[in-house]
Amino acid sequence: MIDLSILNANQREAVDWKDGALLVLGGPGSGKTRVLTSRIVRILEESEGAYFRILALTFTNKAAAEMRERVHEHIPGGLNRVRLTTFHSFAAELLQQHGSHIGIRPDFQILSNDTDREVLLDDVLGRLQKDLTHPLPVHFKSSGLLPAITRLLEQCVASENAEFLLDQSNVENASSLARVYAGYRDGLSRTNTLDFPSLIAESIRLLEKIPFIAKHIRKVYTHILVDEFQDTNDPQYQMLSLLAQCNPSTFFIVADDDQIIYQWNGAVPARIQKLRDDFDVSELQLPENYRCPPLIIKLANALISKNLNRSAGKQPLRAIREDEDENVLRIRHFDNLDAEVAWVAADIAKKSERDRSRSVVLARTRRVLEEAGKKLQEAGLSVYYSLRKSEFTSAPLRMLHAILRLVIAREDTRSLARLSKAFFELEGIRIEPASLIARASVDDKDLLTSWSDAVRLRDNAGKSTLNLLENDIKPLLNQLNYRDFADSLFRWAEESLMDDEGLLEEFQEERAVWERLLSEITRKFGGETVGLHQLLHELDLSSKELPKPPDAISCFTIHASKGLEFEHVYIIGLVEDQLPGWAAVKRGNNSIEMQEERRNCFVALTRTQESLTLTYSKVMFGRIKSPSRFLSEMGIAP
Repeated sequence: MIDLSILNANQREAVDWKDGALLVLGGPGSGKTRVLTSRIVRILEESEGAYFRILALTFTNKAAAEMRERVHEHIPGGLNRVRLTTFHSFAAELLQQHGSHIGIRPDFQILSNDTDREVLLDDVLGRLQKDLTHPLPVHFKSSGLLPAITRLLEQCVASENAEFLLDQSNVENASSLARVYAGYRDGLSRTNTLDFPSLIAESIRLLEKIPFIAKHIRKVYTHILVDEFQDTNDPQYQMLSLLAQCNPSTFFIVADDDQIIYQWNGAVPARIQKLRDDFDVSELQLPENYRCPPLIIKLANALISKNLNRSAGKQPLRAIREDEDENVLRIRHFDNLDAEVAWVAADIAKKSERDRSRSVVLARTRRVLEEAGKKLQEAGLSVYYSLRKSEFTSAPLRMLHAILRLVIAREDTRSLARLSKAFFELEGIRIEPASLIARASVDDKDLLTSWSDAVRLRDNAGKSTLNLLENDIKPLLNQLNYRDFADSLFRWAEESLMDDEGLLEEFQEERAVWERLLSEITRKFGGETVGLHQLLHELDLSSKELPKPPDAISCFTIHASKGLEFEHVYIIGLVEDQLPGWAAVKRGNNSIEMQEERRNCFVALTRTQESLTLTYSKVMFGRIKSPSRFLSEMGIAP
């Protein structure tokens, strides 16, 4: 039984809420995630033996995995009634199950990086350029066009409406761009692929075209909960609305309008007001902060109070902690950036190993952050940057991923090329994809079988390789037992890499990532056996980044730090044109850009558990800079 006595009065009221749709406005460190997971547990406990399920949506796989772990701690078998996932993962699952209604086959592949999207766009441009009656502008290149294609997809613009919309917006070469956009969407359909924005766009198209599907989902998932609602963009809100409008009474939303820092991705303060208007939600606030020392809360409140577009009646954060170290806040200024980051590196180097591992360096831009990282490395310290990694990089994991894709999509020429490249790196046997594709067509065989046949014919194929082909790949095509196959391929790869310590270490690190992802995906689906289609979609949507080494210093942009907390926080580069950024400074103190920059600084401040160090320089990258206005807004005289 969940113990609600550990929650404060506001948290308990939210967990126990029974009077319709609810918006919980919770500040940083207020226990928003605990409230959401406690509500899930309470619903499960009070409905033991029932068949309805709970849908909980968030934005990162890491956040979803942490919440699943919390639910599992309270109710070990309860996850089979909960789908706790990301917006994109839920969209992929929806399209896998029902996409055939709009022409999407369940074995679609997700293009998880811009490189693959540009390859598709290059193919589209090549096809369109053959139409000599309507030539494309000579400057049209995939890398330059992809952002525009992405924006149109994120706005869920139908191909037939694109030219009108672009004309209305006075976009140059509107007709040609509309043709490219239509060609790109046709290319996705032709290759049975989707990218991140089209996952949401096609889900909306499905729910609008087949309203029964939304009603069916709402019948199964009688409770819909959303974490970090402030980060939703318009298409995500549209998808959510289509699901919730059938019965919004158990709609449960957790948000904080003071932490909207993704306006570049479509997150805007007005969306919370739209939620109020569309669903007539009741509201509760969680102003209590359990994370930060009182002085940090004082600075954060002073700063964020300068924003004009906050929710009406938004209460200031209230520090629950009473302890206050005299060194909780330090402000340092320097003649130049080099001196600034050198001091930060030296200061961190003086800390104990434990305190170093619990420290973070935050900056508004990657460029400033990398300057700090260089100095930390010069001081002999390991540095960890938080970077999304869309693909595996070690040859064995690339080979595994390509083989699994070829099992599902048996004519996938891209995966064949990736398999051939990885296999050559491991075994030194080159199989040319082009000739193999032609041969497979003549022999009427799938590409993976043809590739295996070609390897068998090579005199230099070793016994262990032939054994892998015959005893592991061949059964995989029929039984889809990817777990046993992965174990066999890993044993074979270890033998191949035995003499290369560097490549072996990279493989072992990524093998650990594979095992972690496999465990998380299995847990996500309630411990059930996950089909290969579903596994591949989840892998495509998951970052393959390595975990932070225990002794490394975290160096994060402010955006990457959101949702995290650290004992010792260093915020560097606190100057005009950095934090706040140049565009915000240009547009003025009350502009929407400046208000977002203020929220960025607010988020950075409220990562702090024990100590905060703020630094700035007179000269950065050869230019004289003024101290950030946010220092004086916090009540700190620079």
